[in-house]
Amino acid sequence: MANALISIQIIPKTKNGENVIPYVDEAIKIIQESDVKYEVHPLETTMEGELHELMKIIEKMNERMIEIGSSNVISQVKILYQPTGITMDQLTEKYS
Repeated sequence: MANALISIQIIPKTKNGENVIPYVDEAIKIIQESDVKYEVHPLETTMEGELHELMKIIEKMNERMIEIGSSNVISQVKILYQPTGITMDQLTEKYS
């Protein structure tokens, strides 16, 4: 069972103030390629997995933003770390 949930919002600074959605799409692509469970929401994406693996994904997301032309990146991150295990379903099951 996963030991962490991390929600992240990537806010890349674009060179000429262009639309950030293509950048966000690239960040989500990195999550998709990582094979962790995730949910995309309008203002953030939540991932489920092992804390160290999720932190590596965040690092890759930030590095990718720079590679594709962002001069800097703000990452707003929320972390729930529970060594005994935690899932998104556990936190939302009463709403299903």
